[in-house]
Amino acid sequence: MSMTPLDFLGRWTIKRRIEDALSGQDASFFGVAEISEQGDQWRYSETGQLQIVGAKPMTAERRYIWRTDAAGVDVFFEDGRFFHRIALASAANAAHWCDPDQYDVVYDFADWPVWQSVWIVTGPRKNYTMQSVYQPA
Repeated sequence: MSMTPLDFLGRWTIKRRIEDALSGQDASFFGVAEISEQGDQWRYSETGQLQIVGAKPMTAERRYIWRTDAAGVDVFFEDGRFFHRIALASAANAAHWCDPDQYDVVYDFADWPVWQSVWIVTGPRKNYTMQSVYQPA
């Protein structure tokens, strides 16, 4: 695998599945992510339709700030707080503690340019797995 942070720039289709062990409600998300340069940092912006089983579809959005170097990407929330690092390896792990919840992710770049992330989120009121598959749009 020989990719650089520049390879992330552009539009990506997203197919996401969320399995919530606490509520038993599964959800899916279909949308698009745009990763664009904005000076010395990048903007990650996604929008799409979230479908929770038994509910009406709704529009869902999220945005992050990316700061890159040759070895990976540091991901920040929109307010500038650090979230996690994406290492550029065929598989990369990261974690984020957001009291009282633990967010653990595995990124898989083995089939680049198709890539995926699997988040496992646990806490007193959270217990879900979220798998996202990204493909060039």
